[in-house]
Amino acid sequence: MRGIALALGAPSNAFEGGTAGDPFWYLRLIGYPAPASIPQEQHTDTGCGAHTDYGLLTLVNQDDDICALEVRNLSGEWIQAKPVPGTFVCNIGDMLEVWSNGIYQPTLHRFFNNSLHYRVSVAFFYESNFNVVVEPAELCREKTGGVAKYDKVVYGEHLVKKVVNNFVL
Repeated sequence: MRGIALALGAPSNAFEGGTAGDPFWYLRLIGYPAPASIPQEQHTDTGCGAHTDYGLLTLVNQDDDICALEVRNLSGEWIQAKPVPGTFVCNIGDMLEVWSNGIYQPTLHRFFNNSLHYRVSVAFFYESNFNVVVEPAELCREKTGGVAKYDKVVYGEHLVKKVVNNFVL
């Protein structure tokens, strides 16, 4: 987050204090069975549908030999994000889009386990403070024409709306 702040021309501590200095974060370990182990009558695409991440930044450890992550490119096509051994995928979240006034934008992505092996995903989500009001930073407004392109967002309210819409019972 310090590197992102510096890249935007902000002080390295721009995300500390009220924005994310007391961050809401969590690590998820998600197991995806191999499709072959699921009876044919129950067979579905095992994974997670199209979404953007909710907070500031997500780090994901991909399996070196299983290509499960797909991203939507600027042409609207779904392409595979092939794993690069020894690296992490870094996803920009919705709150970083608001804070940067659109300079950084989250990528729509989805993932499926189409391999013959059980897949484990390890994702670290770094989020804004739950009750913080996120709005375009002044320096980012200046870089993008002087006008806020996004309304203020209470991160916790945004999170709850996304979870309710993404995990329907």
